[in-house]
Amino acid sequence: MEHLSKTADVLVIGAGVSGLTTARLLASAGRSVVVLEARERIGGRVWTDRSSGHATDLGASWIHGINDSPVFEACAAFGMPMTEFTVGGYQPDGRPMAHFAPDGRRLTDEESAAYVADIHAVDAALAGVVAASAPGESYRDVTERALALALGADAGERAQRVREYLEHRSEEQYGAWIEELAAHGLDDDAVGGDEVVFPEGYDALPRGLAAGAGGAPALDVRLNTRVTAVHWDASGVRVQASMPDGARLAFAARACVLTVPVGVLASGELELEPGLPPAHARALAGFTMNAFEKVFLTFPEAFWDRDVYALRQQGPHGAWWHSWYNVSRVHGEPSLLTFAAGPAARAIRGWEPAAVAESVMTQLRRLYGQGIPEPTRVDVTAWQDDPFSRGSYAFMALGAVPEDHDALAEPIGGVLHLAGEATWTEDPATVTAALRSGHRAACNVLGREIPIEAAWR
Repeated sequence: MEHLSKTADVLVIGAGVSGLTTARLLASAGRSVVVLEARERIGGRVWTDRSSGHATDLGASWIHGINDSPVFEACAAFGMPMTEFTVGGYQPDGRPMAHFAPDGRRLTDEESAAYVADIHAVDAALAGVVAASAPGESYRDVTERALALALGADAGERAQRVREYLEHRSEEQYGAWIEELAAHGLDDDAVGGDEVVFPEGYDALPRGLAAGAGGAPALDVRLNTRVTAVHWDASGVRVQASMPDGARLAFAARACVLTVPVGVLASGELELEPGLPPAHARALAGFTMNAFEKVFLTFPEAFWDRDVYALRQQGPHGAWWHSWYNVSRVHGEPSLLTFAAGPAARAIRGWEPAAVAESVMTQLRRLYGQGIPEPTRVDVTAWQDDPFSRGSYAFMALGAVPEDHDALAEPIGGVLHLAGEATWTEDPATVTAALRSGHRAACNVLGREIPIEAAWR
């Protein structure tokens, strides 16, 4: 039996950063808001695990550049401790890094400098090549032309090393194989200012948005409420939802902000009636949820140089495991973070953590010897199997253009609005994009501009 639950001015579907920002801003403007969340927790893809005794961010981890960042301002307002940890958009230098040749030998400083210089030369050529690319071209297409322009047709092994680097950058930035990513897929690959991480957990951000600041009432968030259908017309929306015990609920509102990831939106499991308008449907078709998992390894002692931020491995042995980040000072004990991205993430899907760890350790032993210690703890994410995300974040597939992000956010019929990291062109796939898109959705619902700072002040 279906029960009609509370009628609100606005229904927000999804209690991630985007949805909570929208709801907080609308509530601050005097609108009644109900947030419906399928999970048993808030935060969405911001998820902090504390089972080890310290905070491990299994979802979003970084603010990628604190300059002019509303996320940085919000986190500061909520009193969240931050640690500077700048690694850039898969940068090859700028921080102490250990580069290893295909045979496992650590490159000398001179060899590393020459390798990095080749990368910078290719990147300098790449911007113009991407700008001149044709619709439907891949990131592989444009990087191959940039390699030829910068290094020449006979660069041989030098070109191969940079080619691998570009493949890994595509994987690590967007969880996509280089031939799956649109030519413009890394246009936003820039970091403004220092990057920071959260030693006590990023989830304090969604908790702060939900709880309210300065005496504001907490948001009305309904957990374990899985939305199955959204019916809309000019008069408003009616939303159907199911509970874990099988109960069915219905909600009515004048407007609805839908912040589910594009993988869920494209799956068909959430019924929209009427369906998306053609322009929105075309934009949605340009995005694919990625395959991108985190692997945290905690050790009894560090066997790598303590001042090194990142370890990078060249050659075929680095096809899956090519980069490790020294997150020891964040976690408070010797720890490395690596990523299974693109083909590697799809290949290990369903593996037990011990099997993933052994695969990673095989490569670390190549570089540091058979005597290095075994990890005492391994954490492996499984965002590909999460029914409420279907991946970590979205990337631009072949044929997509950057403007497709904003096209998704155009208000529909005056009552339905889409928000989330994939709906923000300037800096998609980030918490910043989620927060800014939530602000835009709130302004669209209200029909006027309100300051984004109202979400945390």
